[in-house]
Amino acid sequence: MKNVQIIDGALNATFSVFQATEEEFAAIFPNGQDIEVIEDFVDRLGDQRAGAILSQLWERPILKRDAQGIHGTLFYDWSERRDHLPSTKREVDCDERSINEAQRRLFRAAR
Repeated sequence: MKNVQIIDGALNATFSVFQATEEEFAAIFPNGQDIEVIEDFVDRLGDQRAGAILSQLWERPILKRDAQGIHGTLFYDWSERRDHLPSTKREVDCDERSINEAQRRLFRAAR
């Protein structure tokens, strides 16, 4: 199982984590991505397939303190801010001007 954090506009700002099977994760985050915007996911798979995957995901919440890492981030209500995401939708490819030197070293080594 892989852990997916949901970043949305909810007022509670809890940003919940859910567990995805390997197949679900690959469908949400193809080609080595670890970042996805919900609108892109739905456009790519269609309403029915995306809905089926998400309905299963919502049944597997996990407490943050029990999660062994965050493997992917799924953004809701982010389409206007997509220009701030790396074009590859991989965290390690973010604009180096927006992170500190330790992160730069880490991300360079992980590419």
